[in-house]
Amino acid sequence: MSRTQKTAGPTPPTRPAAAAPASPAASARQSSLRTSNLALLANQVFASGDPISRADVAAATGMTRSTASRLADELVAAGILTELEPTHPTGPGRPAVPLAPASGTFVAVGQEVNVSRMAVRVIDLSGEVLAERVVVDDFESSDPAEVLPRLAALTTDVLALDAVRRARKVGVALALPGLVYHNRLLRAPNLAWRDLAPAPLLADALAPDSLDLHLGNEASFGALTAGRTRPAGPYSTPSCIYLSGEIGIGAALVREGRLVEGDHGFAGEIGHIQVDPDGPECTCGNRGCLERYAGRRLILAAAGLPTTARPDELVAAWRTGAPAARKAVSRTARALGVGLGAAINLLDVSTVVLGGHLAPLTDILRPELEAELEHRVLASPWARPTIVTAPDDHMPGATGAAWSLLETVVADPAAWI
Repeated sequence: MSRTQKTAGPTPPTRPAAAAPASPAASARQSSLRTSNLALLANQVFASGDPISRADVAAATGMTRSTASRLADELVAAGILTELEPTHPTGPGRPAVPLAPASGTFVAVGQEVNVSRMAVRVIDLSGEVLAERVVVDDFESSDPAEVLPRLAALTTDVLALDAVRRARKVGVALALPGLVYHNRLLRAPNLAWRDLAPAPLLADALAPDSLDLHLGNEASFGALTAGRTRPAGPYSTPSCIYLSGEIGIGAALVREGRLVEGDHGFAGEIGHIQVDPDGPECTCGNRGCLERYAGRRLILAAAGLPTTARPDELVAAWRTGAPAARKAVSRTARALGVGLGAAINLLDVSTVVLGGHLAPLTDILRPELEAELEHRVLASPWARPTIVTAPDDHMPGATGAAWSLLETVVADPAAWI
């Protein structure tokens, strides 16, 4: 062995290498995956017609059972989902625990001002109305500086209730019958309101809970309730033209479960489609608009009934064969056929949902309206237009306004955990 060569000694012990810290990009990916999976799971439960188990969710979404179970536990702990009583298994294994939307944990406030009434509703994730206040009055050509403080007082009243105080409040949404853009009402012809920011007039009610106000068109909000029983629930009519009837006529388009509002949110002003160029002058300044033939007061007046009459009184008069009632209904059906025929030809959506004051009239309008549409819709031999009735809700705009906020919780539950 040379003098420069060293003998090998025992290898000194070494410290285990520390795990490399997760990179910011990896952490972001993990967070993003968790966020998307929470949303996927929540939407799967809410969109199911019946309560479903963690195993059902895993099978439907492609998650592992352990991942679905862990995420479901988070959503239950947050009060977004709830567990129901276990079901008896049909085979070996433990009983399944069904998941469903939680009740009374998250709530949203839906407000509506229309020509004949105002309403405030507090609704939870299960679709239950926890509180409601309705005022019947005439708000045609009214002063918003007088009307909206009354709405604020109703809102303060419901927010003070114990069940509402205990819940986590998502926000407040106001439904108005007009053009809305960036939380500003541009024009509501029948209310005679223009260029209005409602939030300052509602500040007394919103400030104590630091609630934000969201503004929307009442027909668009109402369409969210058509064919559904709760926010983010499944549609029985996933594509439809929804008509909202009062003094005016509004509309909204739902296509494959999504509300289509147009580039500026102005889509749906079907009440101002001209059905007769020589017709009566409309509040919008044009002539022969659809709502001059299908608006509530105008139908009743044409039928020889007082403008305060209920829809069932018109139905009764029509069924007895009263000439004025028969003529008024025929006139309305034809005008609706002209307006809706144009919309169906343009949009290729063949299901029409009649809401508002038109809903109780569906059975007497349907024969003549469907005949008119069959004549006017080019594709009717292959896609026959269908007329259905909206849910029995006297203020669907307020309901849909609340639902629109609650659906943001379902869409991004991670933001609320």
